[in-house]
Amino acid sequence: MGSSFQRVLLLVLLAIAAPVDGQALESAKSAPHMWTFDNEPPKTLPSEFKIGTLFDGRPAGEWKVLQTDRAKSPSHVLGQFMAKGAEHAYKNVLIDGTKSSDIELEVSFLPIDGKADMGGGLIWRATDDRNYYLIRANPLEQNVRIYRVVKGVRQMLRNFDQIIDVRQWHTLRVITNECRVQVYFDEQQVFDLCDETFSTGLVGLWTKSDAVTYFDDLNLRIVR
Repeated sequence: MGSSFQRVLLLVLLAIAAPVDGQALESAKSAPHMWTFDNEPPKTLPSEFKIGTLFDGRPAGEWKVLQTDRAKSPSHVLGQFMAKGAEHAYKNVLIDGTKSSDIELEVSFLPIDGKADMGGGLIWRATDDRNYYLIRANPLEQNVRIYRVVKGVRQMLRNFDQIIDVRQWHTLRVITNECRVQVYFDEQQVFDLCDETFSTGLVGLWTKSDAVTYFDDLNLRIVR
């Protein structure tokens, strides 16, 4: 009798616990990841940030943390400081541990310098540093564009003409749901489209050519 009661009690407890465990798992999965860079020592790179490679094999940019009074949220930013590069020199970093399909991803950026190129962008669903989706804003061209990059070659999906003031911080935000991609620039929706080239991958940051750019307050929520 005692043994049967214990078995029933165990089954009841497992039935009660199972939904809680599932909820905890889902909660952990959707927990936001935030990078303010304020606790990172200057002249370093957060350990999970991995610099890609340029077409000639060199590191894809000079990415490091900087303490500055121009930070969006005091007092550190992550910057790309290599102020030279060919037209198709894509400077990028990918973030370990961010492999995902559907996300909410946002970053603030401040254009600092650049004569051939300026500004920067967000990467998602990256299988590596040559295959990914990209949204970027360029103050020199005064536009926001979304690309897919396949084997290191960009293919533009959409363009949106937009005045981009180099004297202030701006935000880029991406929300994905299966093939659907919604993009916001400074809280204004600029794109809503569907593309099925990449289904999963890492997130990261991007600049091009001679663009020097500060990034701050990078936020990621993984939906699945």
